[in-house]
Amino acid sequence: MRNFAIILPAAGASSRMRGGDKLLETVDGVACLRTMAKRAVETGARVFVTLPAPDHPRVAVLDGLDVTPIWVPDANLGMAQSLKRGIASLPCGITAAMILPPDMPLIETPDMLAVLNAMAAGGALICQATTESGVLGHPTSFHHSLFGEFATLTGDVGAREIVKRHAAHVKKVPLPGNRARVDLDTPEDWAGWRTARSAP
Repeated sequence: MRNFAIILPAAGASSRMRGGDKLLETVDGVACLRTMAKRAVETGARVFVTLPAPDHPRVAVLDGLDVTPIWVPDANLGMAQSLKRGIASLPCGITAAMILPPDMPLIETPDMLAVLNAMAAGGALICQATTESGVLGHPTSFHHSLFGEFATLTGDVGAREIVKRHAAHVKKVPLPGNRARVDLDTPEDWAGWRTARSAP
């Protein structure tokens, strides 16, 4: 897996958290960003995390993990900046890169491996996780031949346009339940997720 990369775009402002930071919310007592980065490292892929600046509080929660930080000083311009800088910073020899939103704590290491292994099997330019019922979600892996297209991204739409452009070459990877669609952007999202986890 060392020729594969996983990029966690973690340079955003968590603007919908009304002063909080969704990536510092805890999952089993550990900051969400650290949890997701640790799971990514456990795949054996090379892990890269985009971050706003070296002095940001998110940097400290990654201490001791085998991840490479990528600074995104213009992250205020939208998700595209994280993706562009993340892809552009990958070392030579990386054959595919998976984009893993770090605010999706239901995504675990086996889910990441399912998407990475689908890419390793060949036959697709993009491998995208779906829900059990087939609704498109995250994470998504991109073949290295598409890396140049990330330079054209703008705003907050992520890599959606790249996926749409190559729809005929997308391999869908079903994950259990609805986990491929559950992201936690607001205090209400986090509260609802915790309530659901504690339910008998």
